[in-house]
Amino acid sequence: MKKILIIEDEEVLLNILKEKLQIEGYDVFIAKDGVEGVALMREIKPDLVLLDILMPRQDGFEVLDDMRNDATLKDVPVIIISNSGQPVEIDRALKLGAKDYLVKAEFDPQEVVEKVQRFLGKSEKVEKKEEKKNAGEVTPANYKILIVEDDKFLRDLMTQKIAKDGFNVVEATDGESGYQKIVSEKPSIVLLDLIMPGLDGFEVLKKIQENPEISGIPVIILSNLGQKDDVEKGMRLGAKDYLIKAHFTPKEIIDKVKNILSA
Repeated sequence: MKKILIIEDEEVLLNILKEKLQIEGYDVFIAKDGVEGVALMREIKPDLVLLDILMPRQDGFEVLDDMRNDATLKDVPVIIISNSGQPVEIDRALKLGAKDYLVKAEFDPQEVVEKVQRFLGKSEKVEKKEEKKNAGEVTPANYKILIVEDDKFLRDLMTQKIAKDGFNVVEATDGESGYQKIVSEKPSIVLLDLIMPGLDGFEVLKKIQENPEISGIPVIILSNLGQKDDVEKGMRLGAKDYLIKAHFTPKEIIDKVKNILSA
């Protein structure tokens, strides 16, 4: 774990930066003046220092000078965090070895994190979190959704919304044609109505489960039927979820689709 030392006498800012950097996965140490800071530096050998300029006992320029004259510290990158943005002070800090300079009144804690990441890279914690997130992201263009729905208005609405989100969409207007398209198209997921002419949704679910070539395709029931027995029957027949049409917006349905596809 990368170690960061914050040398800062303003306690509120010190605590904000410490908490923010700890959340980002860094090991954070603090000192409230230059003397304490240099001593702690020699003890822990930090990977980076965030350094205030105006401090008691020893100011930031003196800390930089001590670091420059210490072979064990001279290569530790330093980012100055100061109330002063005067060019002469910035130039002096950079000549003494500081790598960057932030004026307190002009930055937020996230900017500090971004500066730190430029020198140290992202922490293992953040990288693993991002890898997990990216692994779970759904790229709509890679998926085909079959909508089996006899209500033209709802079918057209769902098709429009889902296609706009980037998914490939296939439609069927009844249970028999829906089942045939599941067999022929092998969709990534099926949105299935229950009350339809010919085969109803429950019969389609049975046929899906009986066919090993398509039995693994997830199905979300999308129905006006909301009785407990209907819900239990649908789930028992293999549906991944059961949504009552009146209770969900198209966006919420799409979110359900994405959750199932990313699982």
